[in-house]
Parts: sequence; C-alpha cells; structure tokens
Amino acid sequence: MNEFDFVTGLAAALRDRAAAWAFVRAVAAFWNVPLVDGDGVGEAELTAAERRLGLPLPAALREAYALLGRRSDLTSNQDTLLPPDELTVFDGVLVFRRENQGVAHWGIPVPHPDQEDPPVVVRLDLADKAQERWEPWLGSVSAAFTGIVLAEPLLAADESCDFCYRQDDHARAVPAADFTGLEFPGGPGSRWFAAPDVLVADLDGTGLAARARTPEALDALREHLGGDWLAG
Repeated sequence: MNEFDFVTGLAAALRDRAAAWAFVRAVAAFWNVPLVDGDGVGEAELTAAERRLGLPLPAALREAYALLGRRSDLTSNQDTLLPPDELTVFDGVLVFRRENQGVAHWGIPVPHPDQEDPPVVVRLDLADKAQERWEPWLGSVSAAFTGIVLAEPLLAADESCDFCYRQDDHARAVPAADFTGLEFPGGPGSRWFAAPDVLVADLDGTGLAARARTPEALDALREHLGGDWLAG
C-alpha cells in the first residue's frame, strides 16, 4: 500500500512550488490513480491560449496544466478547471476555474502574469452585481492547485467516495483522537482530517465528504462516524 503523510506533504506544498507539484503527484498515487504521460496539456495548446488572450500565462499555471490539465477526475468533479481554450479575462483577472453552477470564479490578476507563481483571487456571483468584487483566495497558483487536488477527488461520483449531510451537529463530530487535522487553505468553515487510507472534509458546514482507498476503509469510516451517508 502506498502510504502518504498528508500533514507533512501539505505543509511543504504550501511553502514551495516544486513541493506542490510533488504533493499533487503523491495525492494521485495515494488514490491509486497516478499521473502518467499524456495527463497534461501540450505546449502548443498553452501557446495558442496565450496568443488568443494576448498575454503570457504565469509559469506555475503552465506547469499545472502541463502536469494534470487533462485529469478532470483530480480537478473537476464539482468545480471546473477550464481548458486552455476557455481561459478568459474578466474585470482584470485571468479566469481559470469556475464553480459548477457558475456562482464563483477563480483567477489571477492580470497585472501579475510576469510573476511565476502569483496569487489567486475569487469572485462570487451575487444578486446585487454592484457588490461583486474579486477577493483574495490563496497566495499562489501552486497553493490553489494543491487545494484543488486535495478537495476534488473527494467529490467524485464513484464507490470510493461518500457524503453525509449535516444533521443537527452530527457532521462536525469527527473524533480528534482518531484523525489528524490538516491545515488546508480552504474556504471559511472547511476542516480536513486524515487517517490511514481515508481523507475526510467538513465542507463549510454542509456535511462530510470522504474518500477511502478501499471499500473496507470506507465502510469502517461510515460505521465509526455514524450518520446518514448517501451511498452507505
């Protein structure tokens, strides 16, 4: 079995770009879906996007697409990593990701393209359009992809994943003694927990998302935590 220290790997990934790509590879391997040649977007496609946009893509964004730009199972189970031909500039920001119902978009402020690993911002779709703003999300593109690859695999529609909607306060009762908390740069209220063969996320208070490496590990997790799991 491929063991992986999420805590150490994540901490390193948030500090260093090369460590972030190593983390992405390690997470894919941990879930038994390793990255292979051909999983990334080719140079010609990235260059075509730059020509269409009239601006260079930051080095870290290029690296991310070249590494896993075709792996929607790692990047786009709920929210969508845009393919290069759909990258766009909106209100001074290069948009590369959108929420599955279009209620949020993520991007890179255009004044930063000369930075190799610039900060990422997020914009929520509000009823009052006058109140919409690009707000800071994460300090670098590599940190953003670290978060994407940590989160999106838990939301896949397959037998390795499950979800438990919050019922009263049950879904917040992840036993601290049995799980290791992760310092994950997610949205407000998100909490992450690792245990052997499983990863659990409390997603902004809506409930628990979980993924396990084996059916037995997922069954054991559901039994341990209790609650009304969608697939269990």
